[in-house]
Amino acid sequence: MEYNSLIGLCHSETLVVEHKDTAAVYGSGSLEVFATPAMIALMEKTCLESVNSKIGESNTTVGISVNIKHLKASPVGALIRCDSKLIDVDRKRLVFEVQCFDGDTLIGEGTHERFVVDSEKFMNKNGK
Repeated sequence: MEYNSLIGLCHSETLVVEHKDTAAVYGSGSLEVFATPAMIALMEKTCLESVNSKIGESNTTVGISVNIKHLKASPVGALIRCDSKLIDVDRKRLVFEVQCFDGDTLIGEGTHERFVVDSEKFMNKNGK
């Protein structure tokens, strides 16, 4: 399957920061603010959801790299929006530009790469 036609594809997901999403709970810090690992998970989910229905029913994508900056803290209760845009395709490697916002304030940005895999073959290869 050819994925170049998906370049430019955009998608958004939102999340309300809960206690479980904080740095104190993740162990990535001691404060009750949106954790960087939680932000990265939202970014990965946004990218996954953007292409999931477009890559074939037996396929999915797996994350292979993140290059992210967390620019500003967000408190519990904040509504976070993540926007993704597919900016490059190299065979089955998909490169996304991602940004997270707390209201109109940019709180995180960077790139995320995912790889298209056949779900069953991937799980069999990895001993599951």
